[in-house]
Amino acid sequence: MDKHHHVIAEITKLFMKLGIKSLTMEDIARHVGISKKTLYLFVSDKNDLVKKGISLMIEHEKQTLSSAREESVNAIDELIGVTKCVSSEIGEIHPSVIFDLQKYHPEAWKLLENHKKAFIHSMMLDNLKRGIKEGYYRENINPEIIANIYIGMVDNILNPENPINKTLSIDKMHTEIIRYHIRGIANDKGLTYLKEALKNVENSKFDFN
Repeated sequence: MDKHHHVIAEITKLFMKLGIKSLTMEDIARHVGISKKTLYLFVSDKNDLVKKGISLMIEHEKQTLSSAREESVNAIDELIGVTKCVSSEIGEIHPSVIFDLQKYHPEAWKLLENHKKAFIHSMMLDNLKRGIKEGYYRENINPEIIANIYIGMVDNILNPENPINKTLSIDKMHTEIIRYHIRGIANDKGLTYLKEALKNVENSKFDFN
């Protein structure tokens, strides 16, 4: 990763940890150990910085999720890997980030929305079809409908107006969604494999008993 991408990546981590609106360009430069003048060599303004940060984050997530898919032995294993990746990333998001993106950086928010509706939807749809073919998911589910339901649930946990978002972390809510999702799609073979697989997942958050 070149210096430009490294700086943007570090700043994006800062946004995820502390929020976006509360940080000035001077704060941001100080946190990453560069001058504000140097920062403006990389971006034109804060909005440009946020867009570039979100774009970089999306590309990183695509690579991470694609690797989890390629390394999986079956659809259940893929879902476990993907869930670990997603929970690890969204667990670090400051509660104000989603609101800040929607209100103050709509272009960056649109990038996330497009990513969710295209890449994430496609990935979930492929997983559902794979699970049915491998015999781990129920044959009578409709993959397109289930994939859309999943995206709808993700929309809900990313909605700043949702009252439950004030009491539960995004990570916790995503874990509950996955629990609900797997229970709805897996057959007996799938749930049996899942329980065995989770014994090997350190500090697993899932309990299907």
